[in-house]
Amino acid sequence: MTTETAKNQTTGGELSVPAPVEVPPVGEEVNLDANENYFNRELSQLQFNYRVLKQALDTTHPLINRLIFCCIFSSNMDEFFEIRVAGLRQQMKYGRETIGADGMMPDQALAEISRVAHDYIREQYDILNNVLIPEMEQQNIHFVRRREWTPQQAEWVRNYFEEEILPVVSPIGLDPSHPFPRLVNKSLNFIVELDGKDAFGRETGMAIVPAPRSLPRLVRLPDDVCDGGENLVFLSSMIHAHTDELFPGMEVKGCYQFRLTRNADLELEDDLEDLASALRGELLSRRFGDGVRLEVADNCPQELVQFLLTEFGLTERDLYQVHGPVNLTRLMAVGGLVDRPDLTYSGFSPSIPKQIRSKDSMFDSIRKQPILLHHPFENFSPVVDLLRQAAKDPQVLAIRQTLYRTGADSELVEALADAARRGKEVTAVIELRARFSEAENLELASRLQEAGVIVVYGVVGYKTHAKMILIVRREEGRLRRYVHLGTGNYHAGNARLYTDYSFMTCDESISDDVNKLFQQLTGMGKALKIKKLFHSPFTLHSRLLSLIEREADYGEKGRIIIKFNALTEIRMIKALYRASQAGVKIDLIIRGICCLRPEVPGLSDNIRVRSIIGRFLEHTRVYYFGNNGRPDVYCSSADGMERNLLSRVETAFPLDDPALAARVREDLDTYLADNCQSWVLQPDGSYIQNQPAEGDERLAAQLVLLERLTGKN
Repeated sequence: MTTETAKNQTTGGELSVPAPVEVPPVGEEVNLDANENYFNRELSQLQFNYRVLKQALDTTHPLINRLIFCCIFSSNMDEFFEIRVAGLRQQMKYGRETIGADGMMPDQALAEISRVAHDYIREQYDILNNVLIPEMEQQNIHFVRRREWTPQQAEWVRNYFEEEILPVVSPIGLDPSHPFPRLVNKSLNFIVELDGKDAFGRETGMAIVPAPRSLPRLVRLPDDVCDGGENLVFLSSMIHAHTDELFPGMEVKGCYQFRLTRNADLELEDDLEDLASALRGELLSRRFGDGVRLEVADNCPQELVQFLLTEFGLTERDLYQVHGPVNLTRLMAVGGLVDRPDLTYSGFSPSIPKQIRSKDSMFDSIRKQPILLHHPFENFSPVVDLLRQAAKDPQVLAIRQTLYRTGADSELVEALADAARRGKEVTAVIELRARFSEAENLELASRLQEAGVIVVYGVVGYKTHAKMILIVRREEGRLRRYVHLGTGNYHAGNARLYTDYSFMTCDESISDDVNKLFQQLTGMGKALKIKKLFHSPFTLHSRLLSLIEREADYGEKGRIIIKFNALTEIRMIKALYRASQAGVKIDLIIRGICCLRPEVPGLSDNIRVRSIIGRFLEHTRVYYFGNNGRPDVYCSSADGMERNLLSRVETAFPLDDPALAARVREDLDTYLADNCQSWVLQPDGSYIQNQPAEGDERLAAQLVLLERLTGKN
């Protein structure tokens, strides 16, 4: 695909798609189990990654942010290979192949993944080399290549190499006493061709140079050796230029960068006696799991490529030869290295609702009426303030909170520790298995325990993904409970980048439900009766199915709007198909994976699926059911995936306040009206980006919400 066609293309790339569904004769039922009714999970995830990549071509985004979208695509692909591709390979390795509803065997899926991923990655480098870098050059931001270095720049690079790189780099010659090193997952490395003998008379002809992980991959050249502008040089270029200094007296015939992606999924048994200790052991092995992908510079000789493939037990299908740096994720550093605010999104100040701008305490505000915040448009600080005030308030007796992803320097964690030091009963349910946050959560648990917090690691076999805070406060001779429930993590950084809802209430039924959920998490016993919340793994799945079926009973009067990050759970998809067949109008706003096949005659005529990709990562989970004019609105921590609905601890909470429910419906309508940052899933599996009709105003949902809630556009 050429860059020019990439600029004009509106579809989401080509995938193998199910065969067309034959429309059954009138009165004959559609076979809901037929493979062609479902899209493959992994291929759908690749489609989402591609939609992220296409943002790099969208000139309504600032230039540096377009580069960052290109980098995010790389980061997403890394995780895709580390987890999803690795999982398929593990199935084949151990003879545990499972077939999804789409009917695709793991080997078939891997073959199609390879074909599609190669196309996408080729396009990524085409965009980088032929669109983004030339546009950055026009803005006087230069990635200075070795062949372009002036004598002054070359001298500066030599000094940098000798002072910063040479002392920490460890070249490894390959011979019988120096076998191929065990390289860390996703690390930058070089394979070097050598000629001659070393000081010991060895003549190996080959060496490996791991790039020091402590060094930045991109370095800004000082202004005094440049002729203006922002000038950046790659660490790989500096190592390439001075490889001969690593092998004195030998001839370097070639130096080529490569990068190995390994299986990074953690496997823990369900009958562990000590989850924390077992997890620490698994984290050490994550860095050295089986290889799943090899990225190599496209100028690397074929014999060296084959040597690496053999060394890592990979095939041509797993090889990605790229025209540029093998780790584009590190280019995210550009935003911090160059001073060009005109090329990035302008900042904005998240708003705070009038209800909590007064001098009243958070408790007073919540008692007056429940609070709903929509991040990042509205500030996350009220959630922090609630916990801080609870820590200092002498009337607060106990605090309980779940922690999934929180951040190393979280103000919320400091508030919990402060509360414990002040003698309050503080319990933290920490999910140690939050993917790629495990080490941080282990450290977090230790810090809280040292402060006197009771730390619980949740339930083995069921990740605690629910977002809950429970505060018990003595008021006028009785105890009142205050609750925070959210769709996203207790992470202040994410709250500036992800769209999420925060809900704060002292409703007795909801607070009693949350109290029972904490009892189940920290203690033992039968599942307790919950009044208002839906919670997995017990009631969430069944209640959602019953609500979908209720709408189906209303027929053409039924209405469903669901906003998920992913939809893969087959029984829910079948329920939506049946509702569509009954005439229910269904809109699904699904950011990423969607295995449901929309707009198929006789199957899903009434289902529309769209994905919103923009400045912020869409993360809110909302379930709207029309209920014949008496709508039910729920916000949730759970996506429409089997793991969320059946094998995690999740919550969905109702918005009983009519004003709050109406507000969320208005937000959903805004997403459904988006005509420029929304992508519509087609029956054949492709996505088409919406474009304003001639004469219509551009409507980007995120920008509308930003202006509506902050006054900033």
